[in-house]
Amino acid sequence: MKRKSLVTLCVTLVLVILIGVLAINGAQVGKYILKPVGQAISLGLDLRGGIYAVYLGDTTAENFDQQMDATVTIMRNRLTSAGYTEANITRQGSDRIRIEIPDVQDPNEVLNIVGTPAHLEFLDPEGNVIMEGKEIVKAAPMMGSNEEGGATMYYVDFELNEEGTKAFADATTAHVGETISIVLDDTVISAPTVNEPITGGKGMISGQFTQQEVINLANLIMSGALPLDIELIESSAVSATLGVEALDTSILAGIIGVIIIMIFMIAVYRLPGLVADIALSIYMLIVFYALALVPGVQLTLPGIAGIILGIGMAVDGNVIIFERFREELKGGRSIGMAAKRGYKNALSSIIDSNVTTIIAAVVLMYFGTGAIKGFAITLLIGVVTSMISSVFITRFLLNQVTNLGIKNAKLFTR
Repeated sequence: MKRKSLVTLCVTLVLVILIGVLAINGAQVGKYILKPVGQAISLGLDLRGGIYAVYLGDTTAENFDQQMDATVTIMRNRLTSAGYTEANITRQGSDRIRIEIPDVQDPNEVLNIVGTPAHLEFLDPEGNVIMEGKEIVKAAPMMGSNEEGGATMYYVDFELNEEGTKAFADATTAHVGETISIVLDDTVISAPTVNEPITGGKGMISGQFTQQEVINLANLIMSGALPLDIELIESSAVSATLGVEALDTSILAGIIGVIIIMIFMIAVYRLPGLVADIALSIYMLIVFYALALVPGVQLTLPGIAGIILGIGMAVDGNVIIFERFREELKGGRSIGMAAKRGYKNALSSIIDSNVTTIIAAVVLMYFGTGAIKGFAITLLIGVVTSMISSVFITRFLLNQVTNLGIKNAKLFTR
C-alpha cells in the first residue's frame, strides 16, 4: 500500500510537471503542433487592442427581435467577407449590437464598412425608383476578364429577392437600349446600358473599380440591405500597448499571489498544504487549457479577475477540508480515519458554496454583455474546475499521502 501510494504520487507529480512544461513551451511531433497555452488563448479587445462599436437598433420596427438577429448575422458575414474573421458581434441588452474587432489597422474604414447603412437605389431613365437596396439578397465582389482586351476587371455580383426580381425584370424589359442608374447615397456609382431583359434575379455592377473598391462596394450594398435601421452610439479604439502592459502586470500579480498562497498553505497545513499546492497546480492547468480549447472564450481583464476568484474558491475548498481534518485529528482519530471523516464533513459545504457561485455565474453569463459576460464565463470555468479539484483531486492526493503510513501527526497539523 505504501509503495503503491508513493509511486502514484510520484507519477502524478511528474505528469503535472510535464503538462506544465508543455503548457508553457508547447511541442511539435511531426506535423502536429501543440501551441503554448499563452498563444492558444484568444485575447479580448482590452488585452489585444483594436476597436469596438455599439449600434442602437430601431425598436419601432416590426418583428424587432427577429430583425435584430438577422442584422447581427448579416454584419458578421459582411465582416468575415472583408477579412475580419476574428470579429466578435453580439447583442447587448435588448436593443443594441456590440462589435469588437481586434488588430485593426484602420478603425475608420472598418466602422464605415460595418455601420454605414448605404441607401442604394436603381433608377430608370426618368429618375423613378425601380427598387432599393433592401431587395438585394446577396452582393459579392468578383473578378473576371474584360471581353474587349482580356484585361482583369472587378465587379459586384448581386442577387435579388422575389420582389426585386420582378421589379428589375419589368424595368429591364421596358428599357432595353437605355441606361439604368445605380445610385448609392445620391451618388451615381454605375449607369449600365440594358442590352437585354434581366429576368433571373441576378446581375452585376461593373465599372472602373479596383479590387478593394469592389470589396467595399459589395459590403456597402449589403449594409443598405440590413433589415433594421441602426445608429452608431458609441465607438472607441483600444491601444494594443495598453493591453499588453495590463496583461503582463496581471500575470505578474497572479504569479506572486499564487506563490504566496502556496507558501501559506504549506506553513499552516504542512503535508496537506503540499497536497493543496499540487491540486492548485492541476486546477490552474485545467483552467488555462479550457480557456485555450473551449470555442468562443476570450480572455479579458475582467476575465482574469474571474480566474483569480476561481483560484480563491479552490483554495477555500481545500481550507475547509483541512480544517475538518485537523478537528478530527485533534479528536484522537488516526490520520487515515481523520482524513476520511474530515473530507466527508467538508463535502456539503464545498458543494453548496460552489453551486451558489455557479448559479450566479450562469445568470451573469446569460443576461450580461461585454466585460460582464467575459467575467462570468471565466468565473464559471474556474468554479466548475474548483469543485472538481476539491471533490476529486484533493481527496485523491490526500488519500495517497495518508496511505504512506506516516505516524507523526505534527506533519499534518500544528
